Amino acid sequence: MANSPHGGVLKDLHVRDEPLRDQLLVETEQIPSITLTDRQLCDLELILNGGFSPLEGFLTQAEYEGVVHNSRLPDGTLWTMPIYLDVDSAELARLGVSAGSRVTLRDPRNDQPLAIITVSDLYKADPVAEAEKVYGANDQAHPAVHYLFNQTRDTYVGGRVQAINAPQHYDYVSIRRSPAEVRALFRKLNWTRVVAFQTRNPMHRAHRELTVRAARTRHANVLIQPVVGLTKPGDIDHFTRVRVYQAIMAKYPNGMAQLSLLPLAMRMGGPREAVWHAIIRKNFGATHFIVGRDHAGPGSNSQGKDFYGPYEAQDLVIKYKDELDIEMVPFQMLTYLPDTDEYQPINEVPEGVRTLNISGTELRRRLKTGAPIPEWFSYPEVVRILREANPPRDTQGFTVLLTGLHASGKEAIARALQVALNQEGGRSVSLLLGETIRQELSSELGYTKRERDINVARIGFVAAELTRAGAACIAAPIAPYEAARNLVKQQVSKAGGFYLVHVATPLEQCIKND
Repeated sequence: MANSPHGGVLKDLHVRDEPLRDQLLVETEQIPSITLTDRQLCDLELILNGGFSPLEGFLTQAEYEGVVHNSRLPDGTLWTMPIYLDVDSAELARLGVSAGSRVTLRDPRNDQPLAIITVSDLYKADPVAEAEKVYGANDQAHPAVHYLFNQTRDTYVGGRVQAINAPQHYDYVSIRRSPAEVRALFRKLNWTRVVAFQTRNPMHRAHRELTVRAARTRHANVLIQPVVGLTKPGDIDHFTRVRVYQAIMAKYPNGMAQLSLLPLAMRMGGPREAVWHAIIRKNFGATHFIVGRDHAGPGSNSQGKDFYGPYEAQDLVIKYKDELDIEMVPFQMLTYLPDTDEYQPINEVPEGVRTLNISGTELRRRLKTGAPIPEWFSYPEVVRILREANPPRDTQGFTVLLTGLHASGKEAIARALQVALNQEGGRSVSLLLGETIRQELSSELGYTKRERDINVARIGFVAAELTRAGAACIAAPIAPYEAARNLVKQQVSKAGGFYLVHVATPLEQCIKND
């Protein structure tokens, strides 16, 4: 029998509100609309399908303050992560939104109405208190704290929501299951004891060994439930990771494991996030939950020390074990013993026994350089998928951004570089000259700072797409503003190499050339 939901009832708002759906759809055309952010979209999906039970909406001020300061909702229910709808106050004023308003929440990808929120209150939060209480430090080296201070809008909108549509997904549809669907799967398979495993990284042999051990020692089955919403910046994309998960499922004993994706926006909140993850898995019906070393940890703070202790997350889950009613399965890091060809928890390895391990940094280096990855570490099928997604540097696309004054000679350098790369062969080469972009993509723009920034941003978008496709892109705009150049660098660097070259021709020579 699947575990009972947190709070006792699965808050599946799609089922609850289905009789009102047609009426709500009509109403969406008559009331103001808010377009969600990517994080809010993930949060709303799990509110609507019951993954965030007992929540039925975004936190009101009383709920928010209770969660931030005490890890509890006003009725005393344990809840550790603030789930809020942040909106610019100017936007709320423009829409005329106040307490009592009903507002449509729309999908940012296709403008589809997903829900209607009845606004209970509008409130300002204290970001410093939220950072310190929830994430343990007011330090923007923490990705959630950085998001809080740089991307979170200034007003929080609290209120219950009514479901209209689930967000549409076109990828891996058959393994994107709601809590109700996962529970139905457990009943169909007659699974009564289920160990859930959370991951945001590719899985290798050690992860398979860890989950099989957990299942066997608990006489249970395994639910592999990786996060495919928002994870830590710089993580491997979810398409690659899911292909890895699908490949590794074949390595489990027949009938032991199932794969189901979770559209969660992680906060990398360490101990509090571990409790939150346990609650979510309980809502999906799991009876056990694996919490490993530094669970949901973001890495080092601005002083170079880890934000959280290695087993701080486990300690907090144990503290709330009676309320959580889901058994934590603690695991230390596994290490490989080459002499016996097996994995063992690192704390159980006798002194003097030879061990091997490959860190995440070392794995990325081997992928980047094409160095071998041994089979004791990962399966050949997994390595092949990772290599396809992370080709060696010499086969990746790249962008060269030449900047300088008009008539500085950057266009001549760009043309010469294009010829040299075409002569070398091996990849397509595209040339984005400033005058060409002005004529073809930005003919309506003038030369104010804002318009220059828009023009450079367009160049960055095109350059990033060409780089992603494995091409060489040579761009030669004036690009006088550092912020705009940095934006191009951020866009392109996600896809491949980026090289910024300043053609520092003296002004007098530029005038003469012109």
